Amino acid sequence: MSPVLTVPPARRRTTAVAALVTGAALVLGACSGSPTDASPGPASTQRPVIDAAKVAPPAPVVPPRWPLTGVAAAEVSARPALAIKIENSGESRPQTGLDQADVVWEQVVEGGISRFVAIYQSQVPAEVGPIRSVRPMDPAIAAPTHGLIAFSGGQQQFVQDLKNAGLQTISMDAGAGGFYRKKGVAPAPHNVYGTPQVFWDQADDGHSAAPATQFVIARTAEKATAVVAGGVSSTVAVRLSGSALPTWTWDAGTGTWLRAEGTAPATLRSGARIAAANVVTLSVRLVDSGTRDPAGNPVPETVLEGTGEATVSSGGHTVTGTWTKTGTDAVLALTTADGAVLSLAPGITWVELVPRDSGAVTIS
Repeated sequence: MSPVLTVPPARRRTTAVAALVTGAALVLGACSGSPTDASPGPASTQRPVIDAAKVAPPAPVVPPRWPLTGVAAAEVSARPALAIKIENSGESRPQTGLDQADVVWEQVVEGGISRFVAIYQSQVPAEVGPIRSVRPMDPAIAAPTHGLIAFSGGQQQFVQDLKNAGLQTISMDAGAGGFYRKKGVAPAPHNVYGTPQVFWDQADDGHSAAPATQFVIARTAEKATAVVAGGVSSTVAVRLSGSALPTWTWDAGTGTWLRAEGTAPATLRSGARIAAANVVTLSVRLVDSGTRDPAGNPVPETVLEGTGEATVSSGGHTVTGTWTKTGTDAVLALTTADGAVLSLAPGITWVELVPRDSGAVTIS
């Protein structure tokens, strides 16, 4: 016979209450559903947090610039500078190819006429002329470019001085290629012309590099020193001698200075007007070189070393300053009255070498 388990009354009541609570919980669970039976809610996608890349902005693209003009270009050739002696007597005009030179220097030679040293690098003219002989001041003009100089003749000492200054000489008299006499333009000796590309093709290994910058050139014409700090001017009238009287007039339409020989507009054989972005005048000493030309005239020499007064005209404005050149192959420096660097506008520059005692510059 199995034993009978007797539950005391108090415990029976406790057990009954527990049973009721348990039953109620089961009923509630059945009505509300358990967590394991619940339908899943809408899916949530947590996107990854990505920090912004902490990198410097790309550097601005600065186009290369031609060293002698400061003009920007998609591509700049590494060809050397080529100086060419070009005549400016009445018989030689109109000339060919002067408008494609980067820098043109004008100097007084015997008889009071002027002659040019035209320096090419950014453009390659098909033809240049008339080409004439060298003079004693040419080494100081061309040597800082460390390039070539082409000419039709010259006294032996003048030619040797060019070589001593580190230039490669391309001489018609020495049999160099690229020279010829052009028919129908003028009688000899005013009819020697040349092909610049043939001159460049003769460059040796020591004269094949592009030239260094010769002037400080502003990025834009508006930032040139004359425009920023100079006075308004419309005309630069230069007296090199009694017969060499170039005049430059500002032309706002083309944004250039237009050249005249006295009062006659200076045009080229192509019909183009001679024009420049900058006109620079340098006050220089003119001395007797101690030599004479074939006609017996004393040959003057411009002393382009030391220091002197200067004017720079750009963008219809002119500023005065000082030029300094410490040696034959040193680059000429231009500074303002307070010693600051004087910058030019991008483009073609003409330099007038004005005799200190007999020449004059009138700005109006």
